[in-house]
Amino acid sequence: MRLLSLVAALFLAYTAAGAAGRAPDLTLRDTITDSAFRTYRLLPFDVPEGVKAIEVRFDYTGREARTTIDVGLLGPGESFDKSFRGWSGGNKRAFTISNGDATPSYLSGPVTAGKWQLLLGVPNIRNGQTSQFTAEVYFQREGSTELPTQPAPLRTEAGWYRGDLHMHSGHSDGSCASKSGEKRGPCPLFLTLNAAADRGLDFVVFTEHNTNSHVRELTALQPYFDHLLLIPGMEMTTFQGHANAFNLREPVDFRVGSATVPDWNTLLREAASKGAIVSINHPRVPTGEACMGCGWSPNPAVDMSLLQAIEVVNGYDAESDTAGLPFWEEQLQLGHRLTAIGGSDTHDVTSKTQPPPGQIGIPTTVVYASELSTDAIIAGIRAGNVFIDTKGTRDRMLTFTATQENKRATMGQQLQLGSRRSVTFDVRVTKLAGGTIEVIRDGAVTRRSPVPAPDHALTFVETFDDKRHWLRTNVRDAQGKLALIGNPIYIEAATR
Repeated sequence: MRLLSLVAALFLAYTAAGAAGRAPDLTLRDTITDSAFRTYRLLPFDVPEGVKAIEVRFDYTGREARTTIDVGLLGPGESFDKSFRGWSGGNKRAFTISNGDATPSYLSGPVTAGKWQLLLGVPNIRNGQTSQFTAEVYFQREGSTELPTQPAPLRTEAGWYRGDLHMHSGHSDGSCASKSGEKRGPCPLFLTLNAAADRGLDFVVFTEHNTNSHVRELTALQPYFDHLLLIPGMEMTTFQGHANAFNLREPVDFRVGSATVPDWNTLLREAASKGAIVSINHPRVPTGEACMGCGWSPNPAVDMSLLQAIEVVNGYDAESDTAGLPFWEEQLQLGHRLTAIGGSDTHDVTSKTQPPPGQIGIPTTVVYASELSTDAIIAGIRAGNVFIDTKGTRDRMLTFTATQENKRATMGQQLQLGSRRSVTFDVRVTKLAGGTIEVIRDGAVTRRSPVPAPDHALTFVETFDDKRHWLRTNVRDAQGKLALIGNPIYIEAATR
């Protein structure tokens, strides 16, 4: 019984955050008397057209008298096996189902309009006892990007959170040695999550190729990984390039060049409609038989305003011929404000060779977020207060701020010039000594400054004209290798 109570408490904490403040679409009530002892009963409700997810939150009185009510769910169907959608007994007080995801104990699948039923079982109620059962039902409508509830944040404080934004398991083409080591096969997702937790990461995004089959497994494993945020994603893999969609829980039609998805713009709009943000992957990797469609080659050209980020480091390629840095800076010069991120692209978490494949957490993308939750991490990537730790350390830090008069901007933000044209910039580097800070203005390195101590600050002043500009910083280590890659601060001319 203590184990069941612990499981119920974990799931209640996991699902408790989002529905507060939102009225349920339906409230179901039933009075359970002692005549229901060891019987089953149905509590029907109607699901209208246009619903893509259902959440049910329930409770009942009489627990102190050892009343127990088990719960399951039946959807429309002519028989039990066709209508059965799950049974959690007494181990949960909330569950969600949708086409691509479901709380463990429940089955994902289409949420069809029609008559649904809560299935109640009463394994115990004492003579003379009465219990009031109440269930709140929430609908997520088509076109909505909100889930009925969101998991509670793993941490509630604002700060820098470290994660890996690109990885694969046996749900797509991730492979590794079998348990005996005698052969290779699909690599279990759990191994990658263990490695990420052992590395001290705060979050990961699983980005399987063109599938969302992993989403249910992430949902099931999140309560166990209570210090590691598990964010679902998809690597939208096409013949004209690859891109990661972060926080994508539903399938999307990835067939760019087909009658239904004529171009990348169509795919990007669909991903956005499902609540995802999108990053171009490894844009300068050559396309060919070794990696069909790996290079970014959309035809017609993509509307860059539909994208939010670019993977400028893929695994160990920070300074290789295929690194994404030049492509990203070209986009910045064209006026596209896209966040630079990195991802390991891990396919075999057990391998220690390099490259390929990547190792989990190399590189690490470090995001400033209001809390450790999916919504906050996604918002942080979108905002651009982000840097890349190419070596995947646990503690190297890079901050970059600009001030003028009473105005202040950090990475990803815009500073509009006031009456003066000069701006003061501050760079702080921690846990890295013997290297060099590079200041990049509009794509050109304008100054270099040594980092003599593990905790070092650099202040400098730049003067601007009436044009738009951007500044960012890199930090190289003592061997001259790129260690930290910062995102820009954008400078706008004074309004006239």
